[in-house]
Parts: sequence; structure tokens; C-alpha cells
Amino acid sequence: MEYVTLGKTGLKISRLGFGGIPIQRVDAEVTKALVKSMAEKGINYIDTARGYTVSESYLGEALEGLRDKFILATKSMSRTKEAMEKDIAISLSNLRTDYIDLYQVHNPSMEQLDTVMAPGGALEALTEARDAGKIGHIGLTAHSLEVFEKALTLPWVETIMFPYNLVEQQGEELIHKCAEKGIGFIAMKPLAGGAIEDATLALRFICSNPDVTVVIPGMFDLKEIDQNLAASEDSSPLSAEETARIREIRNQLGSNFCRRCNYCAPCTVGINIPGVFLFQGYLDRYGLGDWAKDRYSSMAVKAGACVECGACETRCPYHLPIRKMLKKAAEEFGE
Repeated sequence: MEYVTLGKTGLKISRLGFGGIPIQRVDAEVTKALVKSMAEKGINYIDTARGYTVSESYLGEALEGLRDKFILATKSMSRTKEAMEKDIAISLSNLRTDYIDLYQVHNPSMEQLDTVMAPGGALEALTEARDAGKIGHIGLTAHSLEVFEKALTLPWVETIMFPYNLVEQQGEELIHKCAEKGIGFIAMKPLAGGAIEDATLALRFICSNPDVTVVIPGMFDLKEIDQNLAASEDSSPLSAEETARIREIRNQLGSNFCRRCNYCAPCTVGINIPGVFLFQGYLDRYGLGDWAKDRYSSMAVKAGACVECGACETRCPYHLPIRKMLKKAAEEFGE
């Protein structure tokens, strides 16, 4: 296992980390098995969030007796001091620890970032918690290049998390600036929210960039841990075949695709928007038409139910034309 320093935090972490979003798809016992396997194999960085429903609590239970083997990171979407204080307390309780190594401001807009840093903002709570020894370091996560660029100028930001993968390289210049400034860079969405199926190629590509401190694929199966470890530890140059496959994937996906971050939810009429686009991807890209149509038919609310209110589009961090995309999906699936 390769270990690196997480920017100016000084924390020594494995280059392959663990993203806690998929924990919501399993139970506490599976989570315990995953954490035990990671401890045995040297993966020592775990990322979760207040917004990931049961993720913090399942991980907290799994970390009993193993807490000292991990660098633990979580995050909150609270923007005010009072709300952030509550979230930090809940995180400490859920994770069954008296200390969280890295606490991150979760995906603020530029306006929300101003609120975070204003008097009575969330940064005050984070700073006080750090001074009290409840958290070790403060970071920020973003989906917007504008927020990423701004974060690089803020002295309190020790780490930045941003999407980076085969098809999303818009942040490469800023990722390099992270390395220059000693800010730890955490690569999220390594599989573009599941749109990239070849996890080995995806991780090989990301780990070939020395400016990436740690990559955090979501994992909910023991086999994924072994597969991702093998990919992240393979330091051989990308082959001509791999490079050609990368180009092919980029051409297939383009830029207007759903990353399944679920920020668009809730839909006014109850459409599972990421679910629609997931099945559409299987229909269009992977030649699994019958399978996709069968799964789509089981959805309680179909894409055709969209009333075009546009609420989802105001929340999408990638500014996708969701209404137009839902209409296209309804046409392809016939309902």
C-alpha cells in the first residue's frame, strides 16, 4: 500500500480511500466486514457525510475497536454556526468517537460559502471544534469550478474534494494548484457516479496523476476492495489499448450525463431521476435493452410523468437539462 501526506494536514493516508455513500445500500454487518477487510489490507482513509443517511452510524459501529487504524473524514451541509455545531455533535455520536480527523464543508455554492465564513457562520463552529480537539482539520467539497478556485485562496481550507475521472477533467489545472499550495486533493466520483463501468481503468487513470492525493471510490462489496486495491497499486504506464478505451468512454458519455449525486431530489412528482438515467444508460450505451426496460418498467413513477417544473435543474450541480433528458428517456422507454 502506498501512503501519502494529505496536504498541509500532515495526515498519513493510503492513496486508495473508502467512499461511504454506498453504505446506504447494505447493512451494519456488511459494513463491519468491509471495515475489517480495509484494516487488514492497509486502507486507512474513510470518507462519509451527515447527508449519507445511515453511513455514519454503520461505520461508527464497524469502527469499534478499530478506530485507531483509520483517518476518519465526514462533512456537513450546514451553513450556520448553530447548525454546524449540531452536526458535529451528531457525527461524533454516530461515529462513536471523540475525534474526527477531517471535517468538511459539504458542497457550498458561492453564496453559501459567504454565509459559512460570515459572523455566525459554520466556519466559527468548525474552528471552535478544532480548538476543542473535537476535529483535527477543516476541508471543503465542491462540484463547481468557481467554488474550487475560490477555495484555493482560503487559508482555512486544508483539503479540497472535487469530481475527477476519465470524462471529467475540467479541474486538472486547479488540482495541480492544490499540489503547489500543499492542499490535499481528494478525488471523488472516480466512476462518474457509476456511469463508468471499468473501475480498474478508471482508478488507473486517476492514480497516474501525481497531483491526486487520494481517490475514494464507493465500495459495498469485499470483491470491490480487492479489485480497487490492485488497480491503485498498479503503477505501470497506461497502455495504448487503455488510452484508446479511455477515448472511447469519453466519446460515449460526453459531458451531459447524470453522476447520480441525487442533489436533484426530491422530484415534485416522485420520479427517481438518477434511476431513470441509470437505466437509460444501460439501454443506450451497454446493449442491455431488455434488462433496462424490465427494470424501468418496475419504477413507480416514469419519466413521462415529469411536469417540467424545473425544480430539479436548480439543484443540479452540473446544470444538466434534466427536463429535456427526462423527455428523451420517456420517448425511448415509451412511457
